[in-house]
Amino acid sequence: MLPVLDPLLHSQLRLAVISMLIGSPEADFVYLQKKTGATAGNLSVQLEKLRQAGYISVEKSFRGKMPRTTCRITTDGVAAFEKYIEALQDYLPK
Repeated sequence: MLPVLDPLLHSQLRLAVISMLIGSPEADFVYLQKKTGATAGNLSVQLEKLRQAGYISVEKSFRGKMPRTTCRITTDGVAAFEKYIEALQDYLPK
């Protein structure tokens, strides 16, 4: 029997965000939006889902007068991503 894939990470946009954060200590909202091509509203919703799951932390601050949202992957996020990749490998032919 094939393992269940984490439905939170099985979304294309959420998986893209987590994948980018695995390779970088942090990323800001504008960067994630440009890289994913997501609308601001959709990205905001998906980041909140990842934050509520404990997979990322979100910090809001200002750079000068401009708001800045910075995302970082958490230890739980790294573990969830690794588990997702391991489960996905079971779907591939051996």
